[in-house]
Amino acid sequence: MGTDNRKGVLYAFFTASLWGFMAIILKVITYELPAATVVWFRFFSAFLLLSIWTLLFRKSDFRIFLRPPFLLFLAAIFLGLNYLGFIAGIQYVSPSSSQIFIQIAPVSFALSGIVIFREHVNWKHIVGFILVLSGIGLFYSEQIRELTGTEDNFTLGMLLVLGGGLSWAVFATLQKALVRKLPPNQLNLFIYGFCSVALIPLVQFSKLQDMPVTNWILLLYLGLNTVLAYGSLALAIKLTEATRVSVIITLNPIITFVTMAILTRMEVSWIEPESFSYLSFIGALTVLFGAIMVISAGWKKKNSS
Repeated sequence: MGTDNRKGVLYAFFTASLWGFMAIILKVITYELPAATVVWFRFFSAFLLLSIWTLLFRKSDFRIFLRPPFLLFLAAIFLGLNYLGFIAGIQYVSPSSSQIFIQIAPVSFALSGIVIFREHVNWKHIVGFILVLSGIGLFYSEQIRELTGTEDNFTLGMLLVLGGGLSWAVFATLQKALVRKLPPNQLNLFIYGFCSVALIPLVQFSKLQDMPVTNWILLLYLGLNTVLAYGSLALAIKLTEATRVSVIITLNPIITFVTMAILTRMEVSWIEPESFSYLSFIGALTVLFGAIMVISAGWKKKNSS
């Protein structure tokens, strides 16, 4: 593995770790704030932080606002839809559940290479995709069986997260094309700025008034997480294969599961506890295994070429 590939892998692992904790923080903050307001603040604070860095070190990157390519507008729209879908869905499902359903994102990203770029299809793609769908079905059916009176909300949450995942796959595919011609910092700067402006009509600014300090800390963390996670993702995609990046970020639910298991054991009061049946765990593992199978199906072939 060359130096660039090693750097790309490290960036991808860093993104996965940040996303592993993201679902938990989002779940907590939605107890206090509307979903769209949280999403707007994530984009706005990320844009502010990145603008300051750009102003200090790479002023020329602001020229992206003069003539942004059409694909960049689309990428911004679909990342905004991803954020909205995921946080709207997590209001109805647990952090760990949301991390299982969102795995449709890296799987769809990998499959986009087959549909758009006519990449080779082998049996691993087919079997892996079947495992992902089967695992989601098993996990969903087991969770529904354990719920009482909230089945419709759980189903709505699942559909919103899945929609957010598919939106992310479109965003990542567009970014893969854009990053070949434009620096990642320019792409992220425009995307954060565009979404900050586009979401203003949905923001309930009154909810931000007289907020506790803890909520401000959580919001600022989300903004910083956004800058670091997507900056690392863009670099990872640029430095190594999309398949390798996707496999690594697929592992982020493990961080969420372990963290939520610890919090549940500690019986903390600030987030709802989680409990899964053995069949739910089997479904979750089937989703992860199938996702990794789909994503890495053409890996060896590409690396040997």
